[in-house]
This record gives sequence, structure tokens and C-alpha cells, in this order.
Amino acid sequence: MDTSKLQNPFELSSPHQPAGDQPEAIQSLLRGFEQSGTEQVLLGVTGSGKTFTCANLIKKIQRPTLVIAHNKTLAAQLYEEFSGLFPKNAVEYFVSYYDYYQPEAYVPSTDTFIDKDSSINESIDRMRHSATQALFERNDVIIVSSVSCIYGLGSAEAYHSMNVQLEVGMEVDRDKILRDLIEIQFERNDFDFHRGRFRVRGDVVEVFPAHQFEQAYRIEWFGDEIEKISVIDPLRGQTIRDIDKISLFPTSHYVVTPQDKERAINSIRDELRERLQELRKNERVLESQRLEQRTMYDLEMIEEMGYCNGIENYSRHLTGRRPGQSPPTLLDYFPDEFLLIVDESHQTIPQIGAMYRGDQSRKTTLVEHGFRLPSALDNRPLQFDEFMKLRDRMLYVSATPGNFELERCEGVVTEQIIRPTGLLDPPVEIRPAKHQVDDLLEEIRVCVENGQRVLVTTLTKRMSEDLTEFYADSGVRVRYLHSDIDTLERIELIKGLRLGEYDVLVGINLLREGLDIPEVALVAILDADKEGFLRSDRALIQTMGRAARNVEGRIILYADKMTRSMNSAMDETSRRRTIQEAFNTEHNITPTSVTREIRDFKAGDDFAQKAKKHDSNEHFEVDSIPAEIVKLKAEMKKAAQALEFEEAASLRDRIRTLENLLLKLG
Repeated sequence: MDTSKLQNPFELSSPHQPAGDQPEAIQSLLRGFEQSGTEQVLLGVTGSGKTFTCANLIKKIQRPTLVIAHNKTLAAQLYEEFSGLFPKNAVEYFVSYYDYYQPEAYVPSTDTFIDKDSSINESIDRMRHSATQALFERNDVIIVSSVSCIYGLGSAEAYHSMNVQLEVGMEVDRDKILRDLIEIQFERNDFDFHRGRFRVRGDVVEVFPAHQFEQAYRIEWFGDEIEKISVIDPLRGQTIRDIDKISLFPTSHYVVTPQDKERAINSIRDELRERLQELRKNERVLESQRLEQRTMYDLEMIEEMGYCNGIENYSRHLTGRRPGQSPPTLLDYFPDEFLLIVDESHQTIPQIGAMYRGDQSRKTTLVEHGFRLPSALDNRPLQFDEFMKLRDRMLYVSATPGNFELERCEGVVTEQIIRPTGLLDPPVEIRPAKHQVDDLLEEIRVCVENGQRVLVTTLTKRMSEDLTEFYADSGVRVRYLHSDIDTLERIELIKGLRLGEYDVLVGINLLREGLDIPEVALVAILDADKEGFLRSDRALIQTMGRAARNVEGRIILYADKMTRSMNSAMDETSRRRTIQEAFNTEHNITPTSVTREIRDFKAGDDFAQKAKKHDSNEHFEVDSIPAEIVKLKAEMKKAAQALEFEEAASLRDRIRTLENLLLKLG
């Protein structure tokens, strides 16, 4: 552990104490880590307070913690919960910073190259930098992450070693600091001052660090001595407070020292030479010409600017790792001793294991046809065995642990079945699927009259959209949620449901795990008898659990036959209901619904503005859509000419949405 870090203890802030079987679960997990090894399983039913148990475990163990969730929506919810439980500690959020991402790819059958296209979310990028910086500056860090934490990130050693440290009284030439800032990829701009830039006014330098949105730093020199360092409001320029010292970390995780850059350039040239010889020997002239042209251009950019588009494809050379060696990831930024919590492990573990193969298939095609050097294959997610070697203490958390987790822990499971609120697993009703849409419509209307919310799960994205459209035409306030919805909009949709802005949310598997919506009193599962991934026993149990935070919660399974998965799921919920009923009777507990504060997601105001600007309430008459597309294209070009690229990208996405709508309507 770096002794220069701030040594703050984890302080859990909550008006509640562990209750039900939470105290026993906490002690069982602690004993397990001390006695039987590094991996434990917590089987906690929905609404039993698994997050609160994990928070108490973090407080007891007192180690930096990484919490991995399998999607951004769940990660955002966990981030909010841990932020509320540890207000004095560093709770960070680390997910993919792409709102839209089309990786480069090549389709040999049609000779089609698809260039990389992406839209980076500045708010999430800031939070990623805040997360990595916190790990180097303090020990009381909790990072909530999606599986993007297993993707190549850039060398932790270079990122840490190249930070610029300044303090009052230090004698250092101002121009040297300016060169240092440029070396760590800050951009000088004396007019447009925002994140990742600095400006100079005589002996005053103002720097906007990569991990901030609302604060910047002002450094004032007297001769060669730093006379004053202030935290300032970047918009008004007013001083917020004076400080003694600061650390300015790079604006990119792929930063390299001058020595490493020179070594990397030489290494890339050597690989290029070897690869070109191989291609020409096999008479693949087109591929060799394509590869040489692209790589030489990238090398010139790296030499002059320190970076290039797609610089991550040269990460093996930049980090000095051997061919085939695992790439540096977020896990490398953690100290040797840390706690890893895998939330909804039955989903997250398989997802971690699947990332590598899909990535390699696409990149192998690019390498074979001369679009990338073979070393691009080493810019990849971790293989599963590599991931398992990097963990220290590991806790699998799920209401339905998978076979892998159970085998790793040799069947020893800590159960958390009892809900402190006394809530029972919701009753399950089976109805025929023949008239499921109309029958559910009547149930929705009853729930709406009672001020309740409804979740509906379908089997396909198309069905979720069509069902949403049908119910909206029937007067229901309804939205749909699936994988094409942007990260922030998903969060806003869930918040809107809780606030009562609409009453029904329709989705596929994104509605299953970890969505904490106490207002939901009915969960309807359409086509429940279609055996498969989305209707397995684990999936059904998870889906049913979404109604387990409301005392009036209930489940309707629409099915024409009883499947093995339905039987298994109903048996397990019945077992848990029996345990809870016995506990309630013994302790004279009356079940009460869960109450949870509705908080704004702390990722920058631009998130909320973006969600409002492109609200899904926006409707157009069919005949007016072509004219609207022409209008938006003109606005997009105007925004691009004004260098407002984020606005242009946002307009582009709206154009695509309307064009897809036209295609759908024929």
C-alpha cells in the first residue's frame, strides 16, 4: 500500500442497523474469508438488503473495493446506493464512456470496411478519470463498474508516474510546467476553457483537470516560485478556496513517457517491417500497401502529437508488454489487497467469460486483411483465467448463484433469505397466453387507479416496441427499455417510472437484475412457457423479484403450459416465502413496503439536459418526418461547421431514429 495515500477508514452512514439475517450473513462472510479462502457466495433474495450487507462487509474488511455489475443501469443504481452509504469516502463510477460505439470491422464477403464511429460521453469520461485518480490518492475507494473494467486501459505505472505535482513555494520554471502539461495530453486553449485544457495569462496558469466538471485550478508564479494555488470556478473565474498542493493526472489513460514513446515507435516499426515481409512473400500486395499506409500515418501522429486515432491498438507496444501478455486494465490500478464484489454473478460471470472471444474474432479479420498489425490482437479484454488471477478476495452476490460460483465455493453458500421489512416473495398467478395483451391491459388500468407501477417483460425488442405503441394508443402512460437506449436515458427512464411520469415500463432482460423500484406492484411475464435463456428458472426468479419490494406485489405468468423452469422457480419462491412467514410470526412483524429516496444521478448536469432535449415523448406526424429530417440535417451541418461536434452527433442520432421509423412504417 502506498503510504503517501490518504489513509481514511471506510465510514458507513445509515440510520439502520443490520437486521433479519443480515448480521449472521456478515459474520459468515467474514469467517469465510478468514478461514476457508478468497471466494465466498452470498445468496440474497431481492429486497433482503444485499447492498447493505456488502457495505457492512467493506466497513469490516477496510480494503479498496471493486463492484462489478453486468450492465450500466445496474451499475448506476449501485453507485447511487454506495454513495449514500459512504458519503465521506470516495465512491466512483467506471463504465464504458461510449454513448454510441461502432467498432472498426471488415466484411470479406462484400469487401466492406466499416470505420470506427463513436460518441464519447464527457461526463462518464470524467468519472473514469476520477476513479483511477482516486486509487492513487487514497485508500478508501469503492469503484462501481460494468465489465468494461476488464478491457485494456493503458499502463497504470505510466499514468501515475507522469502526474504533475505542484505545491506552494516550489521553485520550477513556468514554461517547463507548460511542456509537462502538453506531454500528459492537456491542450492549450486561451479562449475555450474546459476539461482537459489549460490557458496562460502571464505568470498565471489555469488548468482544467480531466476528472473535474465544476472546478479548475489557478497557479500563480512570482519569478520561478509558485506563490499561490487556488481552486476556481472556471465559468466566472472566482476563487473558491486556496490550497497548498495539487496533482494533475494525464487526460488520457494511454499516456506514455518520452522514453516509452520512442521505444514504442521503434517496436511498431519493427513489427510493421516483419509483417510487410510476410504479406509480400505471400503476394498479398493490397494488404501490405493498406497496412503500410495506415501504420505510417499513425506513427507520424504519435511522434508529433503523442497520440493517434485508435491508439489503443498499439497498447502492447506502448506498455512494453510481451505478445500474448494480458493487457493492463482497471484491476491493475488497484493495490494487491482489495475486495472484488461481483453483483448478479449468475449474469456477470458468463459475460466476463464471453468478452474475449467476440473481440478476437473481429480483430483477427482486420489483421488478416491488412487493416491492423497483429499486435492489435493484444488490445483486448482479459481472458477469464487472467481475470481470476488478478482478484484478491472475491464475493459473488446473487439471488440465483450460477453453477460456476457454487463449484468455486464447494457448495458453501451464505444465505440471506429474510427481509428486514417482513416482505414476502410475491404470489404467482398463471394465466393463458392466448389473450395476454388484452388481459394485461385491464390489469394495468387497475394498478394505475391504485397509483402503482407495472413492469412487463417480453421476449424480443420488436415486441417491446410494438406493445408499448399499442398500450400508448390505448391511453396508458408507457415506455420501453432495451439495449439500444443510451446509458443515461435508461437511468432517466427508471427515475421517471418511480416519479410517476409514466406507469408502465416494458423491456426484455434488462428489467431483470437489480432494478430497485419499490413502487412496482405488478410484474407481468409474457410467454413465460417459452423455455430458454430469458425464461430459465434463474431468469424467472430474478424477474419475479422485481415485485418483492412492494407489500402489494404480485406476479402474473402468461403461459399455456407448465414448464420445468416455471415449476422450479415457483418452488424456490415458495420455499423463501415459508421462511419469511415463519420469521414474521416469530417476531410479530407486519410486512411493509421498501422506501427508497429518489436521487439524481451524479454525473453532470449535461446528462439531464440531454435526456430532456431528446425525450422519448417527441412525436411527429408521418407526413412531416421527411421535412424534419431535412431540417435536422441542416442543423447538423451547421453545428459541425461551428465545431460543435457533440451537438452534431446528437442531431445525427435523431436523424437515424427518424429514418429507422420511416423504414418501419414502410
